[in-house]
Amino acid sequence: MPPEEPHEIHCHLDRLLADHQMTLAELAERVGVTVANLSILKNDRAKAIRFSTLSAICRELHCQPGDILTFGPH
Repeated sequence: MPPEEPHEIHCHLDRLLADHQMTLAELAERVGVTVANLSILKNDRAKAIRFSTLSAICRELHCQPGDILTFGPH
């Protein structure tokens, strides 16, 4: 199996959570996922995200997917 190529998708949950004065634990509870899974996403270690999870995050943070995830060099 070839080595996995690094991706250039970056997550901006830290900024969005700060803007909404919300903790990762509070968002996890509202979205219905574990803090550990949100932490993986937040720290750019996620390999995938379900659209239902992305939709729930957008709903709770009143934002668009492009506010959470961007493509390009870090």
